[in-house]
Amino acid sequence: MRQLTQLFTQHTGKTNPSVEALPTSGSNRKYFRLQSDNISLIGVHGESVDENRAFIRLSAHFRERGLNVPEVLAVSDDKMFYLQQDLGDTVLFDAIKGGRSTGVFSHEEKELLHNTISILADFQVKGAQGLDFNICYPLSEFNHRSVMWDLNYFKYSFLKTTGIDFREDLLENDFEKLAITLLEDKSDTFMYRDFQSRNVMLSNNTPYFIDFQGGRRGPVYYDVASFLWQAKANFPSELREELIKTYVESLSKYKQVNETEFKNRLRHFVLFRTLQVLGAYGFRGYFEKKPHFIQSIPYALNNLRELLTEELSEYPYLDAMLREMIDLKEFADSRKRELEVRVFSFAYKKGIPNDASGNGGGYVFDCRAINNPGKFERYSNVTGLDEPVIKFLEDDGEIVDFLENIYPLVDRHVKRYLDRNFTNLMISFGCTGGQHRSVYAAQHVAEHINRKFGVKVLLVHREQNLEQVLK
Repeated sequence: MRQLTQLFTQHTGKTNPSVEALPTSGSNRKYFRLQSDNISLIGVHGESVDENRAFIRLSAHFRERGLNVPEVLAVSDDKMFYLQQDLGDTVLFDAIKGGRSTGVFSHEEKELLHNTISILADFQVKGAQGLDFNICYPLSEFNHRSVMWDLNYFKYSFLKTTGIDFREDLLENDFEKLAITLLEDKSDTFMYRDFQSRNVMLSNNTPYFIDFQGGRRGPVYYDVASFLWQAKANFPSELREELIKTYVESLSKYKQVNETEFKNRLRHFVLFRTLQVLGAYGFRGYFEKKPHFIQSIPYALNNLRELLTEELSEYPYLDAMLREMIDLKEFADSRKRELEVRVFSFAYKKGIPNDASGNGGGYVFDCRAINNPGKFERYSNVTGLDEPVIKFLEDDGEIVDFLENIYPLVDRHVKRYLDRNFTNLMISFGCTGGQHRSVYAAQHVAEHINRKFGVKVLLVHREQNLEQVLK
């Protein structure tokens, strides 16, 4: 890019920098890394002068307020190109990949998230202080028109592509109700609008905010919803609760906040943001044929399913229509993968069963302290599935007491895995020969889990070479 290399030379005095094209996401802006000797800058080519101007002026204002944003260092005369500070390559979205993939976020990942959402409150309040919102693009504030734009974006770019037959007048009535609710708060805070982990860079483990050019005056709830319900973030509900608490504590430095009232208001913005995201994914995916957005649709639909576990009583027609929409056949694959519990019986002398899922093996219970039918010759040719062994073990009673202590532990574990959308849990029972006690225990626990939770259970009696699927 000749214009960017010229800017680089003018700003640094270095000629012939190397130019590396950087990945882009949803925007039409193009990014490049320009380097010469020990100097590295990010070059940007934006197709909209007004959007570029908004970013440049907002960046300058935020830096004056002491906020972590990239510094704009040089701008072309036509405002189509500019150079900014190079913050490196670490994006928060990538830094929390382990948690996103497994649903279990490490202490370090949680610290990054808590730090980021705490700074968000500072950004929204301090960023608005002394800001001329007229520099924002395309609108200076979150208003009725912008709400209806986004709701109709969902209607035309996503909902109509499903082929659902719906009453547009009734849907518009609920859209109007939602708009009124969203606009009840008159706030002088800065609404980032696309606040998500992909728009947070980590430089020396410190969060820096980028891509704020679409921001405007608006309520703080929108950004919290955007961040915590980002389609691919995969935050479990308990982590969301923790992060909301951290955010409320940070916002409370500037004004009085009631956490219960905050959550009640937030719910409406989660609905609105989810619909807006589906509209964007529909347009970018179905119309612009960008596969990244089509791949993201299932995650947004799963957020919507979670939201619909409670009735949207304020918006009855919208509620009914959304429930019909998520049950469509074409969205069946977007449902979160179901939990599969694998229950094994085994002989300790042949080793503990391997965990094919790679998750580490789950629970292993030792049945060898229980009175052993294998001591008696008459039980040598039967297993824990056969009536003589079952009668022996139950008359003795030790295994009954043993399992009564295991059921509550296993129940809590299965429930937590279901809540967190995990897909694999392994429970193993071992005894001396893997024939009597472990077989009885594994069979009863597998049947108990399947009966109570209705999940798929793969039951393997390893030493008997028996497998059974309970559905």
